[in-house]
Amino acid sequence: MELFIQIRNGQPFEHPIFGDNFRQAFPHIDVDNLPPEFAKFERVPQNVMPEIFEMAEVRYEWFDSIVKDVWSVRPMTDQEKADKVAQYRANPPFPSWTLDETALTWSAPTPKPDDGQRYRWDEATLSWVVFTPPTA
Repeated sequence: MELFIQIRNGQPFEHPIFGDNFRQAFPHIDVDNLPPEFAKFERVPQNVMPEIFEMAEVRYEWFDSIVKDVWSVRPMTDQEKADKVAQYRANPPFPSWTLDETALTWSAPTPKPDDGQRYRWDEATLSWVVFTPPTA
């Protein structure tokens, strides 16, 4: 995928532009001999995996004459953490389940049996019941 990015004050500005769109918007520019206001851009897939309360962030950096994505991970702010917990809390799988705010996992009021059978949660009885697949 061919991409370009605008340069202002020596720094990448805004977002990359697809090659076809760039040529339509700037037909007078030779993409093989870019003026200082533009640079080739190389998209780098996200290569970091944030933990539960971390954020992946991308910034643009120069590598020779090409600008590329550079990924990093940072801890969430207290507000971002609170927002994420509130988002989970707003969507419980069942009204009776409890949210562990440190792991962002939901727990049933009683543990699921571990006897090899398949179970489903029955909110009406607040219990696990053996799962019976529907018949055709």
